[in-house]
Amino acid sequence: MYTMMQVCKETDMTYQALKFYFNEGLIPNVKRDKNNRRVFDERDVKWIKDLVCLKKCGMSIQEMKDYLALCLQGQSTIPQRQKMLDKKREALLTSMEELKGCVNYIDWKQNFYNDVLSGKRPYVSNLIPAEDQSA
Repeated sequence: MYTMMQVCKETDMTYQALKFYFNEGLIPNVKRDKNNRRVFDERDVKWIKDLVCLKKCGMSIQEMKDYLALCLQGQSTIPQRQKMLDKKREALLTSMEELKGCVNYIDWKQNFYNDVLSGKRPYVSNLIPAEDQSA
């Protein structure tokens, strides 16, 4: 069994985030010890790690609640869950492509600056009028 702090350490979550997830109903069936403190078992910790991943995937709290509701209904909702995850996957792939474009731009710009600083090419700016760029 794990305490809240141990779960935080295990899942790399803040105490406040874990408590928020609990209060939002995202962590079902959590038990309490004799002092009425929440205690978590391995299955709880695994689910919390899943929630952390879903959050990193861009799922909103409401989407996580919807996903949890489907999970709690059992095997019959697997096709619906797959559809949800497929949509998130596609969105992530689109984001990755956009980020690759951003990285490519930064690489190009850094190479441009290196060429300017080494004298391989003249400095040209889209922000400074052409007649002022020779300064």
